Amino acid sequence: MNFLEFFVWGSWLISMGGYMIVTLGFTGMQVGSIYATMGIASLFMPALLGIVADRWVNAERLFGLCHLIGAGLLVWASTVTDYQTLYVIMLLNAMVYMPTIALNNTVSYAVLKKEGIDIIKVFPPIRVWGTVGFIAAMWTVDLAGWNLSAMQLYISAGSALLLGLYAFTIPACPPSRVTKQRTFLSSMGLDALVLFKSNRMIVFFTFAMLLGAALQITNTFGSTFLDDFKVTHPDTFGVKHPNLLLSISQISETLFILTIPFFLKRYGIKKVMLISIFAWMFRFGLFGIGNPGDGLYLLVLSMIIYGMAFDFFNISGSLFVQKEADPSIMASAQGLFMLMTNGIGAFIGGTLSGWVVDYFTVDGIRNWQNIWFTFAGYALVLAIIFPFVFKYKHNPDEVSVIQH
Repeated sequence: MNFLEFFVWGSWLISMGGYMIVTLGFTGMQVGSIYATMGIASLFMPALLGIVADRWVNAERLFGLCHLIGAGLLVWASTVTDYQTLYVIMLLNAMVYMPTIALNNTVSYAVLKKEGIDIIKVFPPIRVWGTVGFIAAMWTVDLAGWNLSAMQLYISAGSALLLGLYAFTIPACPPSRVTKQRTFLSSMGLDALVLFKSNRMIVFFTFAMLLGAALQITNTFGSTFLDDFKVTHPDTFGVKHPNLLLSISQISETLFILTIPFFLKRYGIKKVMLISIFAWMFRFGLFGIGNPGDGLYLLVLSMIIYGMAFDFFNISGSLFVQKEADPSIMASAQGLFMLMTNGIGAFIGGTLSGWVVDYFTVDGIRNWQNIWFTFAGYALVLAIIFPFVFKYKHNPDEVSVIQH
């Protein structure tokens, strides 16, 4: 289930930007806005369907139904070539796919708990198969030569159909019979707005949002960037197999997760977040000076650094929220963190990155060095401001919870 959940996403997330720009002729703003639909959907759909699963419909059935609808929408998207229609279809697809990320965890936890299996011990190795699925999808699309083709959407649709049908064979995960039912606002994380009484948490969530925007940038335009080298470096590995090169980022991500307990305990969230911000700066900067030819090692280094850039703000940030929030609002606090990063942050990143790409595009020629240096400058500004406005004193003894 975890493998297919992220295979569905990995089939198009990294490569569809190139398909829209090169094959369909969309502008940077149009591509960015379509990617931003995931941010819009993440603002409310996971919370809404979370309540449906909590109260009325078995989680595994809702999970399967979402994927079946998504499969149909992706097939429809593969036949569309105009921006307005594709935007609507991908928004609808985001509305049914983004909630399945949380439902995937809900179903996993419910089944493991029902079987009496230790969730803390067993689920992480299961979840790793999600990243494996994402990488496998990228490789499948790349090796088949479908990076700039609508076939990537058919692959995604096929895997969504398979997962949707498979979901109905999963052990039943009925609505929980709890006396206190979460409200829509609680599910969105708005119960946790009490955290904004702390200036430190205001700063933390603001920077989480801004780093969420950074994450969206390379998801949207990484493939397009490599494809534009087909004129100057036509026979290089990065141009022929952009998804294989970009997949190093996901491989790196799985490795850096293992280092988080060490870094958090030794350095604390402030330094770990600062490391993440500088990592984003180097991620973009290395893209700016690298190329698939003699600069391939710079691109590979950028992919490796991505793991640190992503994990040290996304995973570490989630653990920090867990430590800071009162147990009574734990779920809402995590919802608020996801809202700021995957919702508002993703929307801002998708929209503004498209504007930057268009600004540095003249007669269809994109100046990628200026584009990436602009993003690197954005990260540098965040790195300069963050240590002065985020007030936090690290106590290594408080991080023991992360070890368990």
